[in-house]
Amino acid sequence: MELTKNLTQAKLIKSLVVVILSSIALTISAKIKIPFYPVPMTMQTFVVLFLGISLGHKIALASVGLYLIEGILGLPVFSNSPEKGIGLIYFTGPTMGYLIGFLTACYLASKIKTNDNFFVILSKLIIATSSIYILGLIWLGTLIGWDKPIFSLGAKPFLLAETFKIIILALLTKQIIKIKRFI
Repeated sequence: MELTKNLTQAKLIKSLVVVILSSIALTISAKIKIPFYPVPMTMQTFVVLFLGISLGHKIALASVGLYLIEGILGLPVFSNSPEKGIGLIYFTGPTMGYLIGFLTACYLASKIKTNDNFFVILSKLIIATSSIYILGLIWLGTLIGWDKPIFSLGAKPFLLAETFKIIILALLTKQIIKIKRFI
């Protein structure tokens, strides 16, 4: 019984460390801006999907959840914080829907299976990424008004970069899943 308790505690500690490190990776991915046309690209969505694929839905959701809580509490973890504000004020701004969409995306990405072929993986990644944009656009439209060109403002500039990230992840997914077995 003592051995079972120790193994459970070790697994819990390992999971907490992975969640914290994943939250840090997500923060770093938000801060690094890569020059890309038509807007600079961060690697946030790539990391969100990667977390879902590599860690499974429970740890990935905990990681993204921790990241969001850190931001809501005022830590400058989000892409444009602290320049554009911090905490709850930043969170409830124009990007809130996208940030919440990170939760659905990592969950959906976790549903990719070892025996999925490239096109199934690609399709699942497109659906996962689309969930970020659907929630983001719904919130953006609600916040700034549906009379504005919501798609042109909140999705169109990012489509090329998202396509690039999705294709890279689709090509790497089988290797990520193989590595996952050792974690």
